[in-house]
Amino acid sequence: MKLYITTPSPFARKTRIVVREKGLSDRVEEVLADPYANAPELLATNPVVQVPTLVAEDGLPVTDSPVIAEYLDMVGHGERLLPVEGEARLRVKRLETLANAALEMGVKLLLEKRRPEHERSPSWMERWTANLGRALDALEAAAPDAEQFDMGVLTAGVAVTWIGFRHPDYDWKTGRPRLVALQAALETRPSFVETYPV
Repeated sequence: MKLYITTPSPFARKTRIVVREKGLSDRVEEVLADPYANAPELLATNPVVQVPTLVAEDGLPVTDSPVIAEYLDMVGHGERLLPVEGEARLRVKRLETLANAALEMGVKLLLEKRRPEHERSPSWMERWTANLGRALDALEAAAPDAEQFDMGVLTAGVAVTWIGFRHPDYDWKTGRPRLVALQAALETRPSFVETYPV
């Protein structure tokens, strides 16, 4: 399998962590690809040229990080990070979705900040910042626990690290001690250490 990535991408990092946690490192080749340059190998597998993109063992592309992560969870070894059904699955998916929402707001802010200053929208930046704060507050209230490691907890950890990495001027830690503790615990796991954004 081939996994097209960029190392700063939190969505790619999530899938890279799953590769390591599920014992798939010998079956998945990580390939650096620049989506902004329309990397030909990425464009050939994903029409919207986004990372991560996985070329599965059957040769077909799998796109969107939650789908890729679930596929890797399914074909990998050990206990499932995403329960197969029932209330347990819904609980994990709710946490994963909250973390993805925080990431989405952070990515929108990052892209807006990269535009020339005269093209930026202060009103949208204000809205996305407010949404980011609410998403993080909801994650804090959900009390993700590193000891109950699953796809939701994994995604929450990826989200807060990336927000601190890409938005160092944004204080995500104050008033969110559970998320601070989660990050501190998760960033010691080998799968997190090996995939830290650069």
